[in-house]
Amino acid sequence: MNVKPFGGYRYAEATGADVSAVVAPPYDQIDAPTQDTLLAMSPHNVVRITLPRDEPDVDRYQGARHVLDAWLTQRVWAADDRPAIYPYQQTYTIGGKTITRSSFIALGEVSEYARGVVLPHERTHSGPKKDRMQLLEATGADAGLLFILVSDPDRAILVATAPTGEPIAEARDLKGELHRLWRITDDAAIATIRRLMAPKPVIIADGHHRYETAVAFAKNHPGATDKMMAFCTLEAPGLTILANHRLVHGVPGFSLDKLATAARAWFDVAPFGGDPTTMTPTSRTIGVVAGGKAMVFRLRDDAARTIAWPARTSRAWRELSVSVLHEALLKPLLGITDDKLDARTHVDYTADQAAAVRAAREGRCQVAFLIAPTTGAELSAVVNAGELMPQKSTHFYPKMLDGLVWHRLDGV
Repeated sequence: MNVKPFGGYRYAEATGADVSAVVAPPYDQIDAPTQDTLLAMSPHNVVRITLPRDEPDVDRYQGARHVLDAWLTQRVWAADDRPAIYPYQQTYTIGGKTITRSSFIALGEVSEYARGVVLPHERTHSGPKKDRMQLLEATGADAGLLFILVSDPDRAILVATAPTGEPIAEARDLKGELHRLWRITDDAAIATIRRLMAPKPVIIADGHHRYETAVAFAKNHPGATDKMMAFCTLEAPGLTILANHRLVHGVPGFSLDKLATAARAWFDVAPFGGDPTTMTPTSRTIGVVAGGKAMVFRLRDDAARTIAWPARTSRAWRELSVSVLHEALLKPLLGITDDKLDARTHVDYTADQAAAVRAAREGRCQVAFLIAPTTGAELSAVVNAGELMPQKSTHFYPKMLDGLVWHRLDGV
């Protein structure tokens, strides 16, 4: 991966390092109430250019361009005077433990997946890419930070990008997690980072739609071959991947008892007597909650060989909890095909297990399926085999923040 330093745009009106009021989660993590919250935090919140709203008589994309032009004219946001690579740390609490995840922000060269430099782990949809392209064409603002994984078993990249001194910016996200940013401008240090990254292929964790948009944009804008990315090492502490539990609705005649009977062809089925919010699914066990009932479906070893797996899928792919759910329950027993999954007509997703259980208990879905999270090792095994995971296989936590630093494409 060819990486480069850049003179990033940062919030120039901050009186100290705290920029909490102007940062935002990635656009695809922002619902309407969250957008309202962000807009109310500051007139300079970056959400005004990452997820603009329609205004009367103003196209939303051109509206974002007008906002951006005003900010730059007034120097609300200003570019650093020296190219830099930006160490970025996120300190968060999960399961009662406080964890710090380290990464660094730089420009990464975009290329087609076929080149094997940047590898995806899931399929994308055309709608979000069209939206991101229209926004990029209008603003030239590369403000959406991609989350990229790189293997670093000897920790050389981690050491080379370790921050020193006080952060130049810090923020609390809407969940209260701490994000801090530093800056490396030393030519020798930057050269070392670029040398270490040069032979490395990388994996997209979050940001497939934005990456593919950048590839398409570069075809029409030869000077725009780089995209702002946050690179995180696979082996370093702090890579937390949560499960995306499935909330199913709209299945005619659904009955948990009928599902359990049919599932016995492949699963050992048993009631779950405890609180399903405390259940710990594994790659072979799936929690099933419908109304006041909770059950555990455990895939039998002999049955795994008789499931109608998609052709040319590896053992690593077939052992994913999400693959077992899709191929042994959703598709054959509930009729939720790939087309229906793509259309998002029958399945919603949440990484919050307690929220999934509540939705099932309160009748806001017919059934909630609780699955195990994908591990970093599983992700690497599937991607390195040249495969794509089922959609919504991963939920990386916490999300990278937009607005700590961003890049402007030349000539737009």
